[in-house]
Amino acid sequence: MYKLVGRLQHYAWGGYEFIPHLLGIDNTDHRPCAEYWLGAHPAAPSKIEINNTTLVNLDKMVEQDPVNVLGKDVFSHFGELPYLLKVLDVKDMLSIQVHPNKAEAAKGFEHENALGIPLDAPYRNYKDRNHKPEVMLALSEFWLLHGFRPKNELNRILEEVESFSSFIPIFEKEGYRGLYTHVMEMPADEVSRILKPLISRIRAEFLAGRLTKSDPSYWAAMASARGNHSNPDRGIFSIFFFNLLNLHPGQAIFQGAGLPHAYLEGQNIELMSNSDNVLRGGLTTKHVDVAELLKLVRFEATDPAVMNGTKQAMETIYSCPVPDFILSRIELKEKDEYLHHANSPEILFLKLGAVQLSGKNGPLNCHKGEAVFVSAGEDYSIHAMEEAHIFKAAVPG
Repeated sequence: MYKLVGRLQHYAWGGYEFIPHLLGIDNTDHRPCAEYWLGAHPAAPSKIEINNTTLVNLDKMVEQDPVNVLGKDVFSHFGELPYLLKVLDVKDMLSIQVHPNKAEAAKGFEHENALGIPLDAPYRNYKDRNHKPEVMLALSEFWLLHGFRPKNELNRILEEVESFSSFIPIFEKEGYRGLYTHVMEMPADEVSRILKPLISRIRAEFLAGRLTKSDPSYWAAMASARGNHSNPDRGIFSIFFFNLLNLHPGQAIFQGAGLPHAYLEGQNIELMSNSDNVLRGGLTTKHVDVAELLKLVRFEATDPAVMNGTKQAMETIYSCPVPDFILSRIELKEKDEYLHHANSPEILFLKLGAVQLSGKNGPLNCHKGEAVFVSAGEDYSIHAMEEAHIFKAAVPG
């Protein structure tokens, strides 16, 4: 059991206060703090703290002793720490995006390698060979887009939004694939012709305070405000075509390969496979590859499966349909004791309070904003010195 020091990511869409306050650090440079990574991804590996001084990259520690760190089963199945835990602060909406499955990721990665595209190139799609299913757990009121609306709802949108009336016969004849391909491949001047009147109307409603966050027009107005008014972003179509969800603190949702989505606003805990593969289709200044995105999208209605978790004593478990990861939330009152055997490598992140962990290396004090890495096979206890909330990432089974 070791203290784990994560890596901050300063993406432009991040907030300035939430993550620094959570971690107990100053943001004197006033840089956006979008994500805090806890894991062994080679792009930003966390560091293990040994004897309170020495820092060792977690990926290197895994490489040096994979069976003892990961456990025999995890090492034989994955060959690496299979998940990446993050804290996100979404101040501005993220891109319309999808993630590949394993076969697509491996194929795309090898193809871009063959083309000689550097791994850190901003125009690269595939950063690794892995898939990137993910689960997010809301820490605040959280807004996101998640998959296509049911057919009756999307028909209602196309009928109610005057600018979209020409799409009705396309959707009737060619379904989700035909409709979405049409708007994503539409020439820029046609996008402008359709979206400009809509944006003009909803911007006026937005400024008059007549729109709420439960209305897609609210988010379309927000997107248009930060974009180029002469060339509206085609990602605005997705805001109307996708399910608009509001998750409350403690609720979670899983997003698998090919499911189009976008985070709009709020803070969350996110757990995913150990990957950084993202295909973007709009609402971003980052690299957009519509053709590649359309190859991966699941063109089907999505019934959002919001999870409240399964309560087991002090722990609430959020199970996902993948073998790579499982997320749980441990809530302890002062003086509570949590006893556990780690069947797999685990990462614990303390969101609130102060605890003392005891394992084979002796006691380890942990405070709000700190994290701990536990090797597979270790028995440990957590004693709450005050009320404490802990998020735990592990491998199921």
